[in-house]
Amino acid sequence: MWRRAGRFVAGRREATAGFAIVLVIAGFSWVGPLVWRVNPLSVSLLSSLLPPTSRHPFGTDEVGRDVLARVMSAGQLDILAALAITAVGGVIGMGIGLAAGLRGGVAENVSMRLIDALLAFPPLILALAISVALGAGTTSAALGITISTIPFYARLMRSEVLRVRALPFVEAAEASGGRPSRIVTRHILPHTWRVMAIQASSVVGYAVLTLAALGFVGLGVQVPTPEWGTMITSGLSYVLSGQWWIGVFPGALLLALVIGCNLVADGLGGDTPVSLLTGPRRAPTPE
Repeated sequence: MWRRAGRFVAGRREATAGFAIVLVIAGFSWVGPLVWRVNPLSVSLLSSLLPPTSRHPFGTDEVGRDVLARVMSAGQLDILAALAITAVGGVIGMGIGLAAGLRGGVAENVSMRLIDALLAFPPLILALAISVALGAGTTSAALGITISTIPFYARLMRSEVLRVRALPFVEAAEASGGRPSRIVTRHILPHTWRVMAIQASSVVGYAVLTLAALGFVGLGVQVPTPEWGTMITSGLSYVLSGQWWIGVFPGALLLALVIGCNLVADGLGGDTPVSLLTGPRRAPTPE
């Protein structure tokens, strides 16, 4: 199953390019500190606002902290937070969508109306409101973004379950007395993986961008903890005076990571339905 999924992804150039971008940024964030051993929280007022040099390749900020070390540390935080948000929101949202698509009736109506209530708010506004209600901080920002991603998964998963359940092989499995758990794991979930993988790839980019946006307005990660959004905010005050490097480098990495995630999502799309168990389903050859 995993080999088939790997071959499917490797056969799509956009997905491969997106994965390469994400892996390069992740490697830069985790392997870089092993080479560049500088404390991202170390303050040196005598070295403040230095331009990029061999001693400080990304320059220093307003209190003399090394921007390169802070960018790498911020990358670790943002990527881990985005993956956690995507995983938790995906498990909850797909669970709701799967239950609604399988059970129907009152359970489906109640769960979908709750999802509609969340969809009534723009995702960024919903995450912003939850962060304000719980107080500024990393945990409240991550929780707000996670809740805002649940409707994406739930609606999409429900529609995919309803689509797959109407296919002849699923109806045949149900008519032959197959166990519901086996029908779900063997016939339904393997035919929904690509759509949900596309959604998850998009959510990773959305989570990174929204976390940076909350940090930008002061509701996300709090200083002095390095985070791309807060670094961009602090860099805005010095752009007009010529210290462009404080905000440009974290902004460039944020942009590259979001582009990489979107390329993965675009590359996973296509016209050929694919199952992890059976591979691509091709049309029968006419006699």
